[in-house]
Amino acid sequence: MKKKPTKERIIETALLLFEENGFHAVTVDRIVQESGTSKGGFYHNFKSKDELLYTVHDSFITYILDKAEDAYKRYSTPAERLYETVRSFVMMFELYRPHVTVFYQESLYLSKDYFDAIKRKRDQYKGMMFRVVEEGIACGEFRKEIPIPITSMAIFGMTNWTYKWYKETGRYSISEIANIYADLVMHAVMTTEALSKPENARFFLTKNENETFEN
Repeated sequence: MKKKPTKERIIETALLLFEENGFHAVTVDRIVQESGTSKGGFYHNFKSKDELLYTVHDSFITYILDKAEDAYKRYSTPAERLYETVRSFVMMFELYRPHVTVFYQESLYLSKDYFDAIKRKRDQYKGMMFRVVEEGIACGEFRKEIPIPITSMAIFGMTNWTYKWYKETGRYSISEIANIYADLVMHAVMTTEALSKPENARFFLTKNENETFEN
């Protein structure tokens, strides 16, 4: 079996160690030892442990930002864009749940330059969500009585918390969870008229899916 690249092994090991012990309690020596790499390999890939922590954070934030940008370019209506953005955010946990966990536990330990870089991407993602909700209200797809910032932050709050409870061995797959979240969000924000349009039916769980979840 082909051995994983040094950088990937270092990141995977660091994620486990940071999650279990905290950033400050884990040394470069321990990361190197438990990843089966070397200090030379570590410093070839990372300037410092701080840069490693930044890389962990940046990887998943870049992923969801790219997915949101792709959804905006690929689809033409705010409803489609919101649906795909919510689903892609939830699906992210299949790949990056440990990264998100470490982010919320250890993000305060990022140096200012790294923290500012992450914050810029987070603000960019937040701005994209605000824009989609605003455009949905403007074109009549989304309810005009819902405040844009509160609606957007409510979506973030619901989806972000998934890292706390999602388990690969749980009853529902990440794809099923993504569909449930998207259904909840779309039912909450769409107007009665938009909900009834046949072309929007794909945003909602079918009767067969509901029966599967109940059994």
